[in-house]
Amino acid sequence: MTAMPLWEVFVRARRGLGHLHVGSLRAADGRLALQNARDLYTRRGEGISIWVVPTAEILASSPDELDSMFDPALDKAYRFPNYFDLPEGVEQL
Repeated sequence: MTAMPLWEVFVRARRGLGHLHVGSLRAADGRLALQNARDLYTRRGEGISIWVVPTAEILASSPDELDSMFDPALDKAYRFPNYFDLPEGVEQL
């Protein structure tokens, strides 16, 4: 007997907030994972939206890759709002 796939569950508590990881569960397919996530993680009306993602499909960077992953953005100062000067007479942008 093969084990069912593992799914990661994300719940959004209310409009305007992002989805937060709340746990994992095993289910045969996405439809069942969504139903099980609803039953397990929103029993008391804690959420308005649920995402389920197969754990095997999640790609993540490693803390060991910090320099190669994030340093290239630091040498592009024009991406930061304080790089530009405000024109005269403009108090807020």
